[in-house]
Amino acid sequence: MRDLIKTFKALSDESRLRTLSLLLERECCVCEVMQALDISQSKASRALSALYNAGILKLRKDGRWSLYSIDREGISEHLVYVVEAVAKALEGDPAAVRARERLKEAERVGPGCVKGMRGVEAGCESLGGFTGVRQG
Repeated sequence: MRDLIKTFKALSDESRLRTLSLLLERECCVCEVMQALDISQSKASRALSALYNAGILKLRKDGRWSLYSIDREGISEHLVYVVEAVAKALEGDPAAVRARERLKEAERVGPGCVKGMRGVEAGCESLGGFTGVRQG
């Protein structure tokens, strides 16, 4: 029961639902989520962390990049149904469609990639320390 509550809490936020919609398309780093959703680094990191902690995402390191994707192999059976329902619900949602289109243009770039976005003045290297460690 606790896992189910954690899942629905993670999905009870628009930014996290929009982030999940992006990750249904492909794996993403924090910078790509920021670009596609036009949100700050901290908001993107919090959204990814909540989805990771709920057991929906997996994290893969590739050099300096922390890449998130749907944990299709390790996800529990009830989460498969929940994620499928979210995917279906967001299929034609105008905001989700626009974000998925922007994701096609999003890039994994070096220093300054987030400069000027929502007032963030950090380079991508500073995002690499985020590990999304599961709690409890």
